[in-house]
Amino acid sequence: MIKVLVADDHAVVRTGLKQFFASTDDIEIVAEARTGEEALSLARKDNCDVVLLDIGLPDINGLEVLKRIRAARPQVPVLIFSMFSEDEFATSALGAGAAGFLNKDSPPAQILSAVRTAASGARFLSPELAEKLLAGAMPGGRKLPHERLSGREMEVLLLLSKGTSLTTIAERLHLSVKTISTYRTRILDKMGISSNAEMTRYVIEHKLG
Repeated sequence: MIKVLVADDHAVVRTGLKQFFASTDDIEIVAEARTGEEALSLARKDNCDVVLLDIGLPDINGLEVLKRIRAARPQVPVLIFSMFSEDEFATSALGAGAAGFLNKDSPPAQILSAVRTAASGARFLSPELAEKLLAGAMPGGRKLPHERLSGREMEVLLLLSKGTSLTTIAERLHLSVKTISTYRTRILDKMGISSNAEMTRYVIEHKLG
């Protein structure tokens, strides 16, 4: 039995998927999350084989949740299940390690195929998406400023955005204050911003918290 974690803030979507998978003999939803934080917490519990993840979560951007799940449990495939079109986000999602990209309007048979394919360890691409990728017709994806940051720089960004002092960050990360100050300078430069206040606004707007 393929155990699925569904992360979507719409109860009707989660209920519909639960009823849909209940009609199969090999797929069941074992956990549901309404927010990114819930999805991360449930994904770390090691009781699911596939994560079906919406991009538009209310607290953390779905692509950021994808990256964090991949970092915590790289062996668990994550399928992006979104109302956004493939042209907008598929390239970014696949580049971040998604096992596939599904539009919420996908035919039922395609959803089943995607889950089974991901569970087998392979990557799922719809025929339309595969054709666009092969033809080189897909846009490069939305390269956001924070995607230029290293893992450590991202960690410092999130702490600074919460008003954490350089000294406290240095203690927490077991680094010198000078090193944290250097990270801050790099972050400002890479993201094209000039203050901690702008960092905070950016993190809130992009739901990176």
